[in-house]
Amino acid sequence: MPHPVYSPGPKERTVRDAAGNVHDVPAGWQLLPPGDAGMTRRVKAAGKFLAVQEKKGRRMFSRGVWAPAATIQKIEADLAAERSTDAYAKRQKSAAVRREKVQTAYVEDFQGAVFSFLNFHPDYEALAHKLAAAVTKHATPVGSGTVARTQRIPIERRAESAVIAWMRHQTTAYDTMTIPRVKGKRREVRRMLAQRSKELLARYRQGREIPAQCPLRKALDSGNARAAS
Repeated sequence: MPHPVYSPGPKERTVRDAAGNVHDVPAGWQLLPPGDAGMTRRVKAAGKFLAVQEKKGRRMFSRGVWAPAATIQKIEADLAAERSTDAYAKRQKSAAVRREKVQTAYVEDFQGAVFSFLNFHPDYEALAHKLAAAVTKHATPVGSGTVARTQRIPIERRAESAVIAWMRHQTTAYDTMTIPRVKGKRREVRRMLAQRSKELLARYRQGREIPAQCPLRKALDSGNARAAS
């Protein structure tokens, strides 16, 4: 059975459950901040705890774990001792090498998927390679939170979504638009801009003549690409 997750309460040392009820954090407990996955796993496995998360937009962010102070301090000391050994350092180095190999392979696969999605006419093959590299550079860093990092959809769909997101920020005025705070309006604007991007991509696929002031070419040539999300 999943352990319940709480949201921050209205006051210090309080949490709110899914039903909206506010609970006081037990005396003698302390908050373990997020950031050390190994520490958090061990604290949760050690016994009672209160996991706290907060929703910002569509995403959930950990706000830490409340647990008995004695438990946190003991595990912290045990971990510090373990992490000071040569054996631990060697394991970490090997793990880092493995992660780097996995990341390198994924970056190559993702860039290939982006290039395949673009499917530009041979006349624009060089530009397709340049665009695929730009999108991949933005979308694939570990921890970036972009669609390229999700495993919930096939890599082909990740590639398409990443291209459209990159183009939304690099080739349209989306970032400077004043969008009314009306439910669904931002989604409507994004759909409209996505359609424009798809129409532009279609021109490159068909090998049609592209104006010199094409926003895609300008974005790739500027060297000052803004962050996409």
